[in-house]
Amino acid sequence: MPKDALSQSEIDSLINAISSGDLEEEPLDAGSDYQAYDFRRPTKFSKEQIRTLQIIHENYARIMGNYLTSFLRVPVKLQVVSVAQVSYEEFVFSLPVPTLMTIFNMSKDMGVAMLETNPTFVFTIIDLLFGGEGKQPGKIRELTEIELSVMKQINEKFLDNLGYAWKGIAQIEPQIESMDTNPQFNQVIASSETVALVTFSASVQNVQGFVNLCFPFIGLEQILSSLTAQHWFNQFQQSASKNKPGNIEKCLQVPQAEVKAVLGSARITLDDFLQLQEGDVLPLKRRRGEPLELLVEGKPLFRVQPGTRGNRLGVKVVDYIAEENSKAGEQSG
Repeated sequence: MPKDALSQSEIDSLINAISSGDLEEEPLDAGSDYQAYDFRRPTKFSKEQIRTLQIIHENYARIMGNYLTSFLRVPVKLQVVSVAQVSYEEFVFSLPVPTLMTIFNMSKDMGVAMLETNPTFVFTIIDLLFGGEGKQPGKIRELTEIELSVMKQINEKFLDNLGYAWKGIAQIEPQIESMDTNPQFNQVIASSETVALVTFSASVQNVQGFVNLCFPFIGLEQILSSLTAQHWFNQFQQSASKNKPGNIEKCLQVPQAEVKAVLGSARITLDDFLQLQEGDVLPLKRRRGEPLELLVEGKPLFRVQPGTRGNRLGVKVVDYIAEENSKAGEQSG
């Protein structure tokens, strides 16, 4: 008889114990056999996808930190605080009022997403751009039309760099659709819709603020298969292929260089220069038949003989100018 099978006497004993109530129920082990699932908040993003979103936006945070540092001329540091999936309602009601909510279109197929910039972050930037020291106002208030216009330009840069950061996953070309200071008025998607929320801490000259990016699931659903770290890292491998010798040679063939043939040179006084008239002859420091110098981007590199080719003037390279002579010629000139 198999080891796991019960004998008839054991079965009878169990039935009698159940009937008499002598059999004690063993507590259900809440270990690894199952996990709780909230049907009101279904999990739509996998751990791998959440991790990939974090990798993408850690790179994005570095890009934006460098841009804002050079633009504002003060130290700016952006860091990813968290990447989570929440409902759109939870996201909206977690935001302060007023704040700056920017609705933007990711692409024609992916729909809209949201960029929220915290008032602390916004007013610090505005004060710096208007010539201040980056101080906060005494009381958080609504933004003026001029301040909204300034922040629109900043947010456009945010979104331009976002498209660059997502390049390895999807081709997005963010375009601002609207900006509002009350996020609760922006019900662009259903309140129960699942969103991926990326939260950044933004440190501007020791002033701490927050920036949020909100991506609806319905917008990312079509690219979920590409939302993996391996897919994102492939862009760097493809970029590395540009360094192949063949590609380098093609790149070198594209730039143009200015080439000049110098017929000769002469030194005259300023008085003689001012009295020059049509028909005057200016002797050059060059004998008949002596090769000319050919300058490439202002540097003498070759000796050439003038001539014609068809109906065009031309020169024929006859010698190469040594580097020492080239430097001596530049110094004497």
